[in-house]
Amino acid sequence: MNSGLGFKLKKFFTNKNTITIVGVVVIISLLYFGYNKQVQTAVEPIEIPIASMTIQPKTEITNQMISYISVPSISISSNVLLSSREIIGKYTSVNAVIPQGSMFFKDVIVSKENLPDFAFSELEEGQVPVFMEVDIEQTYGNSIYPGNKIDIYMKGEENGKVFVGKLVENVKVLTVKDSSGQSVFENLDENRVPSSITYGLPKEIFMLILKASYINNVELKIIPKGGTIAGEGVQKGLEYLEQYITSQTVNIEPETNDNGELIIPNND
Repeated sequence: MNSGLGFKLKKFFTNKNTITIVGVVVIISLLYFGYNKQVQTAVEPIEIPIASMTIQPKTEITNQMISYISVPSISISSNVLLSSREIIGKYTSVNAVIPQGSMFFKDVIVSKENLPDFAFSELEEGQVPVFMEVDIEQTYGNSIYPGNKIDIYMKGEENGKVFVGKLVENVKVLTVKDSSGQSVFENLDENRVPSSITYGLPKEIFMLILKASYINNVELKIIPKGGTIAGEGVQKGLEYLEQYITSQTVNIEPETNDNGELIIPNND
């Protein structure tokens, strides 16, 4: 009897129609359970930060400004920040007001150094913000960071002889930005390339550097604090550099960029 039952089962499972039906049932089952899993994932609640109060433009966001709600994950767009770690200590952008109860969106949250007037807030008394174009080589392989101190050297030529000298020392770097105006070090995963730096200088020193930037065969070099460019020419003191610049230039009206920073032209 057992052998007869086994024969019938074998015949049933080797029947082509049976195999087709079983296959269809398995596929439908997989699709059903997969769809249910996707639906459950989509409606599964996730806790996200929201504004506990109305936050005005250019405001530093603190922990007290954040509360949390649970919402279905399907209702959250890719532009929403999901963690308070991405928000606390950042700022609302210049034109953004975040209403109470609103989610935090990536395009309205910026780091402090990306605020247009950041350079002004970091200046010492008597200084003006100065904008200078740079590249990866001039920043020593992207190793000059905001907060670092630099010296500014001048390299020139007179009577066929090359000379170098230090124009100003111990200058604090305020920002390092890429060509789109974003902070180079805000997101290290993006490998942003430095295009400009901003630093502060007394107005009279800025004017000296500005005049130097307009002289043919003069090159301005930024050097990490305490570094030198020895070997590139005869070393000259500040008095000599000032006299040389004055003799080669006339009075110049400085220009500013959209952020109000005074511009040192690129004389390459």
